[in-house]
Amino acid sequence: MSSRRAARSGGPGVQPLPSPLSRRTLLAGAGVALAAAVTGCGRSAAPTSPGPLHVGAIPDQDPEVLQRLHGTVADAMSAALDLEVAYTPVTDYAAAVSLFRTGDLDLVWFGGLTGVQARLQTPGAEPVAQRDIDRAFTSVFVVNAGTGLAPSGDLAALAPLRFTYGSETSTSGRLMPAWFLREAGVDPQGFPGGPGFSGSHDATLALVASGSYQAGVLNAQVWRSRTEEGVVDPAVVRYAETPPYSDYHWLLGPRAAERTGVPDLRDRLLDFFTGLPAGSPVLELFGAEAFVPVQAADHDRIEEIGRDLGLVS
Repeated sequence: MSSRRAARSGGPGVQPLPSPLSRRTLLAGAGVALAAAVTGCGRSAAPTSPGPLHVGAIPDQDPEVLQRLHGTVADAMSAALDLEVAYTPVTDYAAAVSLFRTGDLDLVWFGGLTGVQARLQTPGAEPVAQRDIDRAFTSVFVVNAGTGLAPSGDLAALAPLRFTYGSETSTSGRLMPAWFLREAGVDPQGFPGGPGFSGSHDATLALVASGSYQAGVLNAQVWRSRTEEGVVDPAVVRYAETPPYSDYHWLLGPRAAERTGVPDLRDRLLDFFTGLPAGSPVLELFGAEAFVPVQAADHDRIEEIGRDLGLVS
């Protein structure tokens, strides 16, 4: 596994990869098997045991980075809540929204847009917390050095370039950059040959570095993290940064409390996140000083822009 630290950030029918079984999961499985055996002997069946809390996240970075990040979160959450917590990786943004809607994922780290989509598709879903930095998040436009472009606030200069976004439903890699491009008079879909969609922020960096695309846009935190690590190819030049907007947050499914047997699950999760001490591994990996409460209204602007651009219906 790569030693790369998690970035100080951030379709239907696609099935997630299985998570490794923890000791608690094995014990829980043994308990279920024993209950079944007892029932088979003619005794009355015991009530169904509460299930684990299934945690997921949009795949906005390299898989090994996400596994370390959310594996750490799951372990810390499990210890704090005395509850089995299992992280399940997914293949794309749409899968995260779909699996949350069907209840296969209980708690998901969404971006602003995917969080809005998931909440609108899942009545009763509740936002829990976001990082302090998510209240004023930004995106960074990058260009290949071969374009000869120097850092500037003039987004119009990007119009004639081959350009790639991240995921099609990424807030920082597509939605907000497209909005700011349009505000600058650039057709966000009008790049030569049409825009590309790399799928993740790391992939965007790689495509611009290779020259496959002359320009692109990504999560500003991933850009800063990769720059600090010294892994950004010198061929990639930071061109401009967007104004701030509200982005990532944890969203809890409506059936999670009942399925896990924890009636006050949202309150306990909020206490867990907002109570993380300074310097905790979770805060370090998330690149934040604290988690703070978040409300659905905090993403009203994201929903409005998503509807305007045809990404929310």
